[in-house]
Amino acid sequence: MEKSVAQSLLRIKAVFLSPEKPFTWASGIKSPIYCDNRLILSDPAAREVVENAIAATVEREFPGAEALMGTSTAGIAHAAIAAWILGKPMGYVRGSAKEHGRNNRIEGRLEPGAKVVVIEDLISTAGSCIDVVEALREAGAEVLGVVSIFTYGMKKGLDRLEAAGVRNISLSNLDALLEVAVEENYVSADAKDAIKKFRDNPSDESWMK
Repeated sequence: MEKSVAQSLLRIKAVFLSPEKPFTWASGIKSPIYCDNRLILSDPAAREVVENAIAATVEREFPGAEALMGTSTAGIAHAAIAAWILGKPMGYVRGSAKEHGRNNRIEGRLEPGAKVVVIEDLISTAGSCIDVVEALREAGAEVLGVVSIFTYGMKKGLDRLEAAGVRNISLSNLDALLEVAVEENYVSADAKDAIKKFRDNPSDESWMK
């Protein structure tokens, strides 16, 4: 599954590798990788691979799941499609509560004690994902875990998830993606090593040398 999903992400450039011309994050950090999993929705073949993989992962890893909850905004569509495949309820968690109406942060019906799985598109430092999990816990849900499409595998993110008691299962990850990228000539072996060096310490720009 990891390689199949990685192939789809590379093909549609949902994950784009550019070690020669790095991207600049909002923090100012230079990155050789850019991820936009929203592009999956625009490609029927990639969408079929990813959404079926999400549904299969929920069934395999979290068989007690009663509902799926998407992260806003990137996880919403993926949660909706996977929930339709599984025949389960779905909702989503806003980044902040609405300032009008019922001031909801959680959209969709959430019964007290409901066993839910969060659907996330990308895990980097995991801050936004954990924030969603905590909002659901505060609302009385039992969060079984998270299914994400892709993870960089950054230490900061892994440590945060562990500290928060959150189990994340990613469909694919940077290591698997880089193996496919070298095999299919998206990047060289030297570029793969540089990207891994970035992942292990994003603030150290020596990978660019």
